[in-house]
Amino acid sequence: MTVPTPLPVAASALADCALCGGDGVVMGARGLLAHAELCTCVPPCGRCRGTGQVTLEQDGHLLVGRCVCRRTPDRIALFNRSGVPGRFHRATMHSFSTGILAHGAHDKMPALMDVSTWLGSYDPATENQGLVLHGAVGRGKTHLLIGLVRRLIFEKGVPSRFMEFSRLLGLLKESYDAGRGSSELMDELARVPVLAIDELGKGRLTDWELSVIDEIISRRYNAMRCTLATTNYAPRDPSGAAPANLARSGGQRQTLGDRVGERVWSRLRQMCLFVEVSGRDFRAPRGS
Repeated sequence: MTVPTPLPVAASALADCALCGGDGVVMGARGLLAHAELCTCVPPCGRCRGTGQVTLEQDGHLLVGRCVCRRTPDRIALFNRSGVPGRFHRATMHSFSTGILAHGAHDKMPALMDVSTWLGSYDPATENQGLVLHGAVGRGKTHLLIGLVRRLIFEKGVPSRFMEFSRLLGLLKESYDAGRGSSELMDELARVPVLAIDELGKGRLTDWELSVIDEIISRRYNAMRCTLATTNYAPRDPSGAAPANLARSGGQRQTLGDRVGERVWSRLRQMCLFVEVSGRDFRAPRGS
């Protein structure tokens, strides 16, 4: 067997680039969504000459493959389809860590460590347990979730979809009003390898809202897909407590089981790990 002729080095970002920090990706917002672009520091690729493909001759056969220079553009395309909100285009797990140090919120460090451990064990080739980040408002759950989605896309190449639950309901209503039904969007959310649902349990608890979350979770459960989520509700069994706006003074606060129903809650317990994000409110003024 003859060894193929070595190829030139593929194009890559400058390690000391002030725009991208060496990863070749520049983040911004385009309309309502975060948007990534290839950094201008990445030169034309001398290996594939911009075609995205390389050809080698070995033992009289031509071998054609995708050039490694396409890895970053391919993952940029995945990110731009993920639905991350424009407000969070700078959100990373590193910036969450920086926020912990800036606010002296070291009690959030266990959550970051748990999420990092989960990420390290994620294997795109196998079934993976999901993750639910829970805690009071303002604790950084959405920031941390989006940072995790970003790492899954750019480090592991995992197609991922971020969806705030209220936005999902709005998109479904728009689809119904346009006469398209819900199947296309629901199919997409059922198939994507990683679905990140923000504000799980939010809503008015109408039969339709409960049926939406039931269908998504049930289809992903049966397909053994990985589901991530944030919630403001404690991950406990249904308590029977009334919603906050109906409860009497001193009434018991509802649980996640109350908000999503017993069937969905039972499946979430099997599908996901639960990580509490505690500590001070990141949105509160310093010193409050």
